Amino acid sequence: MLHPSYSDLMAVVNSEVEPGEQPVVQSRYSIVLATAKRARQIISGDKPLVPERNKKALSAAVDELYSGKVKIVNDEEAVEE
Repeated sequence: MLHPSYSDLMAVVNSEVEPGEQPVVQSRYSIVLATAKRARQIISGDKPLVPERNKKALSAAVDELYSGKVKIVNDEEAVEE
């Protein structure tokens, strides 16, 4: 079982959304895509932003997302940056 749960990850990712605004993440699919993308970055050589302790890339990616070190941005925000 994956810890933290999908609902916990969605709550963390959407925690900075103002009331009345649309949440950044609305489905588990978005969480899966974001963590898979970050895991591929770690596999290709990026340093994990959380202490490793022999974690696999996917576990490190989930921990990064849960701790707020990696953020999911929508397409509009990505274009602005």
